[in-house]
Amino acid sequence: MAVGDYDELLKYYELYETIGTGGFAKVKLARHILTGEKVAIKIMDKNSLGNDLPRVKTEIDAMKNLSHQHICRLYHVLETENKIFMVMEYCPGGELFDYIIAKDRLSEEETRIFFRQIVSAVAYVHSQGYAHRDLKPENLLIDESHKLKLIDFGLCAKPKSSKDCHLQTCCGSPAYAAPELIQGKSYIGSEADVWSMGILLYALLCGFLPFDDDNVMALYKKITRGKYDIPKWLSPGTILLLEQMLQVDPKKRISVKHLLSHPWIMQDNSCPVEWQSKYPWQYDQLTATYHLLLAKKSHGKPVRLRLPSVSGEKTSAPSLKELQHWTESNDVESKPLTPILCRAATKKSENKENVCTPKTAMKDEECFVLPISKTPVNKSVHERGILTVPNTPPPPHKERTQCKEEILTRTINPERTKELPTAIISPERRCRSVELDLNQAHRDSPPKRKGTKMFGSFERGLDKVITMLTPNKKKGSARDGPRRLRAQYNVTTTRLVNPDQLLAEIISVLPKKHVDFVQKGYTLKCQTQSDFGKVTMQFELEVCQLSKPEVVGIRRQRLKGDAWVYKRLVEDILSSCKM
Repeated sequence: MAVGDYDELLKYYELYETIGTGGFAKVKLARHILTGEKVAIKIMDKNSLGNDLPRVKTEIDAMKNLSHQHICRLYHVLETENKIFMVMEYCPGGELFDYIIAKDRLSEEETRIFFRQIVSAVAYVHSQGYAHRDLKPENLLIDESHKLKLIDFGLCAKPKSSKDCHLQTCCGSPAYAAPELIQGKSYIGSEADVWSMGILLYALLCGFLPFDDDNVMALYKKITRGKYDIPKWLSPGTILLLEQMLQVDPKKRISVKHLLSHPWIMQDNSCPVEWQSKYPWQYDQLTATYHLLLAKKSHGKPVRLRLPSVSGEKTSAPSLKELQHWTESNDVESKPLTPILCRAATKKSENKENVCTPKTAMKDEECFVLPISKTPVNKSVHERGILTVPNTPPPPHKERTQCKEEILTRTINPERTKELPTAIISPERRCRSVELDLNQAHRDSPPKRKGTKMFGSFERGLDKVITMLTPNKKKGSARDGPRRLRAQYNVTTTRLVNPDQLLAEIISVLPKKHVDFVQKGYTLKCQTQSDFGKVTMQFELEVCQLSKPEVVGIRRQRLKGDAWVYKRLVEDILSSCKM
């Protein structure tokens, strides 16, 4: 990794492991330093993009213009000489495709919940003059609230004249492509999207595709014929809706407008699909901070900013005044952020506006004081030195004391470090934003002399802190056994109780399936290649221990390659294992 290309990014984010790869990009899990919230960062090498560079620009432009509750949020875009970084909303639920695999197929009721969200996102996209042109389960992510978020706008189109303008480019995934598109005819993007939504609906309800073949030309013939199997479990209403969406003639195909209030869509719901956007958007560090805090609050988490350094280096934190100005200028209805903690320091600051010096400040020490506030605060929170943002507006400006701008908390919680794997950034940055409980650090220190302040001399515990946060010292990093995971839909349970036996079984099967792999502990990084040596598929298989019930499982994750080919391959591997 060329550190120079990452310098600007690392001012705001800590990078962790790769969670996805593509033809010209990789996606890494990261943490926003100020808020502590997880994000996904799509990293692209400009020198490797070649002819795909316009596609990246298309995706960025589209995501900047498309702001919707069921479209993955673009928080921040950074570009250096060699790299493009897209900082996006992190959706821990993974791809909708993996959810389908785990459930085999979804019930009509659950499918309807998801499909209403898909219709909402696509209707909004069309209302803005765009066509997505690559709708499929792999491009829909599940967030922590179990809501869908549409991603990957690299193939989207926005005709210059109108949304009903005909397009010529044949693109997207063959199994989801509309007949008029694969026949090389001019087509209307919104009509092609409806066909893809029909394929998607079928996949949700059935667990397999209506048109599928390993031979692409044979697949195209099936699509243009428009004939597919109708499983016996589909209801008459579902069958009718599929027929209306999977019409070979695009002029006979139902429109998204009519989908909004379709009887099947409306069943068990009192209103049509709401497709309008619920928030405006901008794309910079200030806005990323603001909306990550807002998202944190909506999920019931304590809202606070953190100082991104323990070494006294300059912070890039936006001020409270900037955040409030952004709120007012964008007409966002939310509570303004109030000052949290005042940081006192006798050393000169590069940004004096953001530092207040109480009269009680001791020489060569840092102390923390709470601003006077009329809002009641939880006592236990005070004891930890953290004051969360209250749900009521702050006092009038004239009643505020000493702090005119935002002040960042410097409290750090070691529990946060257990949530993510080891960061791949340089050692001097390891302690930048990981929250650490100072009270705990001082409790573990030698007894203090009488009169020592609770927060005085942070440096005394710093060596202990660094040791605790250093990767090779972290608890569990050098474990002898498999990871303990919660049961989740991308984990397959087994009857085996010995993880080593299961690992050996998988390793013995992979060569028989022509799968190359590299072993790292209990994780197997797998890939397949074409006859010409091109990598066609990348995925991970990890043997893990499940707590409830006490069984051994296999976590699977697709990193690159066709989703349905991956599905068949992994199913073949697991069925061949004696487990």
